[in-house]
This record gives sequence, C-alpha cells and structure tokens, in this order.
Amino acid sequence: MNPTLVRWLQAPSVVLLLIWMIVPLSMTLYFSTIRYNLLYPERTGFIGLDNYRFFATDPAFGPALINTLVLVGSVLAITIVLGLAVSILIDRPFRGRGIARVMLISPFFIMPTVSALVWKNMLMDPNNGLFAAFSNALGLEPVEWLAQYPLFSIILMVSWQWTPFAILIFMTSLQSQDQEQKEAATLDGAGFWSQFWNLTLPHLARPISIVLLIQMIFHLSIFAEIFVTTSGGPGVSSTNLTYLIYIQSQQAFDVGVASAGGVFAIILANIVALFLIRAVGKTLTV
Repeated sequence: MNPTLVRWLQAPSVVLLLIWMIVPLSMTLYFSTIRYNLLYPERTGFIGLDNYRFFATDPAFGPALINTLVLVGSVLAITIVLGLAVSILIDRPFRGRGIARVMLISPFFIMPTVSALVWKNMLMDPNNGLFAAFSNALGLEPVEWLAQYPLFSIILMVSWQWTPFAILIFMTSLQSQDQEQKEAATLDGAGFWSQFWNLTLPHLARPISIVLLIQMIFHLSIFAEIFVTTSGGPGVSSTNLTYLIYIQSQQAFDVGVASAGGVFAIILANIVALFLIRAVGKTLTV
C-alpha cells in the first residue's frame, strides 16, 4: 500500500488522540497559573507559580505523597506475590478448576465504589462486620479498621480487587510455558522451587513487568476507596495526592491550586511510567 495513503488514513486517529491529550493538558496548565476560585470568580488573574508553591507547601502534601508511594508499593507487592502463588496453584488440573478460575478473577470486575462499600459495611464494621464477628468469637476486642489502620485498610481493599488482574495475566502466561522442559526437569530430579526459580519465574518475567506497569499507573490515581471509606482521614493518614487534589477542587473550590496539584500528579505518573517502560524494555530484550 502507498505510504502516503497510509499516513492519510492514520491522520484522523492521530489528530483525535492529540486533541484528546493536548486540550485537557493545556487547560490544566493554564488554570494552574491563574488565581481562580469558584467562590470568587471575579478575582482572577495571572499569578505564575504561586499555585504550585501553595500546593507544595500545604501541610498535607508531604503525608499525601508518602501515602501515595506506600499505597502503590504495598499493593504492587501484595498483588504480584499473591497472583504468582494462586496462578501456580490453579495451573495444575483438578476437578472444578474452571469454576475456581472464574471465581478468582471475578473481584476485578466489581466497581471500586461497590467494593469499598462491601469492605466498609460487611467486613470492617466494628459492630456488625465479619471481622468483628471473628474477634468476638475468639474473645478479642473488635478492631476499628478504618479508624485505627486507615491506610492499611485501603491497601487491603485495593489488593483484593487487583490481585485477580495479576492472576489472570499470570494464569494465561503459564498456559504457554513449555511443559516438556518441566517434565525433563522433573525427571532430572529438580524440585518445585528449583523449577520455579529456573523455569517459571524467567518465563513470567515479561508478564510481571506488564502487570507492574499497568497497576502502577492505575494505583497512582486511587480515589473511590478513600472517598467511600475514610475520606482521607483520620486527619490526613489515608490521604493520597488524588484525594488532596479533590479536596482543593471540590471542597476549597480552588481550581488553580487543584490544577497545580494535577500537574504534580502528571509529572509523578510520567516519571514512574518512564522508569517502568525502560524496565519493561530491558526485560523484553533479554
């Protein structure tokens, strides 16, 4: 096919993608340099980097940044380890394996808001929750999870919902593993751990990199679980950057400061994405 014709056929999608990306980004950059509070729309004007300075010196900014990194790192570690373990367990044939696979990946298709409500009201409620019932049965004092361990509770919720995604990717990848290699290793006397470290883990190197990349990008913008359960509290103990931006935009009605926070979040996401893309690229060339 004529290369010029190919470019003309690709042009509409490329232009649409550029508009989709550049217009919102340009508006965010513009609003981040002006004074624009919805409560005082008449008090607008160019203020340069003052919104960035205000957002970066907010007492909640430091804790929110740390919470974001802890939340993302913890969820990634839990989902990768659990995803690998469960995928290897269900890779072997057993009766009812198809049903087990469907049930294991089903939490991923639950909306985050619904998932958060289930955890908040049915599991972690200190009076009527399932965890409280177990504590009472053991003669222990029920734990107020969302008040005493808010960030840990959010980590549990997000990990529960995203572990099925890792299971799905790893489970699919294990289907393409060379079974003859495993059989030969078994005949040579290689045990489970030897096969795991020398055959299974290298085979899953690329899927693990992909899971890390996708989950990292999504987890940097976790919001629904925090909004529904803890509202960023107590204090700012479970506030992340996304929720801090929400506070500035929807509670303080300060579009300028919220836009500056959005730019901070974009920069952080791009740094993380660039790092992971390079890591994935090195893995793919191995």
